[in-house]
Amino acid sequence: MKGQTLTRRADNLLPAVLILFAGILLFDMMGLIIKYLSPDYRAAELSAYRNLFGLIPSALALFWTPGWRSGGSSLRLRQWRLAIFRGVCVTFAQFSFYLSLGAMAFASATTISYAMALFMTAFAVPILGEKVGPVRWFAVCIGFVGVIMVMNPGADTFQWIAVLPLIAAALYAIAGVTSRLMDDDAPSALMNLYSSAVSAVGAIALTLATGGFSEMQSVEHLAWVVAMGAFGGAAVLCWVIAQRRTEQSNLAPFNYFGIPLAFALGWIFFGEAPFDDLFPGALLIAAGGLLILWRERRKQAGH
Repeated sequence: MKGQTLTRRADNLLPAVLILFAGILLFDMMGLIIKYLSPDYRAAELSAYRNLFGLIPSALALFWTPGWRSGGSSLRLRQWRLAIFRGVCVTFAQFSFYLSLGAMAFASATTISYAMALFMTAFAVPILGEKVGPVRWFAVCIGFVGVIMVMNPGADTFQWIAVLPLIAAALYAIAGVTSRLMDDDAPSALMNLYSSAVSAVGAIALTLATGGFSEMQSVEHLAWVVAMGAFGGAAVLCWVIAQRRTEQSNLAPFNYFGIPLAFALGWIFFGEAPFDDLFPGALLIAAGGLLILWRERRKQAGH
């Protein structure tokens, strides 16, 4: 039975990667909107808006899940405590990341957040009991060296705000890894709806604790807020589905393809081109991920 499960997850790698790519693109689109709105709205309220409107794609995805509808359309989730825990992690991950987007270059904040893939590989050991060999640990170390180089803590211009996307990466990784602890028959859409609802409540509480909601300045801003929530909700759902289809360490390398995408989007929409900040650190981050990928392919080939 265990061998059949591992084979099924290996066969699901390609669709899982494609779903992951869709999630990366949607996440970056959400991030662009957050950066655009950051001068006018606080990070906590943007997080609240993102989660509230993000409930819409989560609910629609659940409604369109055949297994959920044929199973009686129950909203009960046996592991609801785990779902709440994931929602709390996402609440503080969003708050940290949104703060960094408002204060840093889009590509720099996003690149540091891709340490999530490294954290996922590391957290999969104590949480899921996965075996990570010396090659993959070496790859994780290379990636973290790259993250430190992007953050550049020894520079005169270093800002502690750069630590925020790293905190967000760790919390997002915990949420991602723990999704694999959920029952196999628990619909991904229902699990995501639970976490999104908890994140929405948490973000609203953070907003009220940090000054309350600002007045919406225009209909255009309202439209951007709705789009932000839709993109974010769809991105998280893509990630949950992808993470439940294969091993965390299999998906980790593919996250790094979002780094050049974030750089391109930041340059196109905000005129940012932080070459000195990103390189060569970003290359090391990608190299660590590609080394993990190479090792996984060698293992599957029996070497």
